[in-house]
Amino acid sequence: MTFTKYQYNNFCFWPSNPKKIVEFIGGSYLASKPDLTYRRFIESLINKNYAVHAYKYTPQFDHQKLAIKAWKDFKNCRISLSKRIGASIPSIRIGHSLGSKLHLISPDGGRNCEKFISISFNNFSASKSIPLLKQIAEKLEFNSEFSPSPERTLRIIKKTYTQKNNFLIKFKSDELDQTDNLFSCLSSRKEDNSKGVILKGTHTIIASAGLRENLLGDWADDDFKRDTIKKISSLIDESN
Repeated sequence: MTFTKYQYNNFCFWPSNPKKIVEFIGGSYLASKPDLTYRRFIESLINKNYAVHAYKYTPQFDHQKLAIKAWKDFKNCRISLSKRIGASIPSIRIGHSLGSKLHLISPDGGRNCEKFISISFNNFSASKSIPLLKQIAEKLEFNSEFSPSPERTLRIIKKTYTQKNNFLIKFKSDELDQTDNLFSCLSSRKEDNSKGVILKGTHTIIASAGLRENLLGDWADDDFKRDTIKKISSLIDESN
């Protein structure tokens, strides 16, 4: 039995006696409705008895502001769950694409979780992420770069991110992935214990299954996508 509620910008999925909490941030526009766009992935974690807090946000240029807000909202949801079950349980953090960046620049430097799992880390500049942005910005004379910038993001991670246990997942057919850059950054720190795996798939392999099912019915679900999501949830479970 899973109790579901929405609070502090999180869709909260709470099994009756969860073993751990997953704090999940999805990628860019996909995260505006994570209960739908990541439904299959969330269900795979619930089935392994994780409580899932899936963060909802609207993309903006100030990624640091987003990261701070997400960190505070996750903290409040952990407190709510602790009151509900009468105990505190550990959490792991999972990010997909931009969601990975937001976790990595959180104000606590990754200290208040057991592990971080990055799926398809993306740290592109705004001009590469948003078509025609550079030309529009030049005409209207406004700042068109994310804050922190891609270069500064990696410097922040190397200097302030303290979590040693990181598991990085990338896909063979993913042109948006920058996991290799992240792994180099993390592994350059002292006593780092980061590990990774490469799987078949694309950048959005863990997303949209719920959306497609909702719009087109069960026949539209993809066997490869479904099996890959199950494999990823098993890797997450085995890594803890």
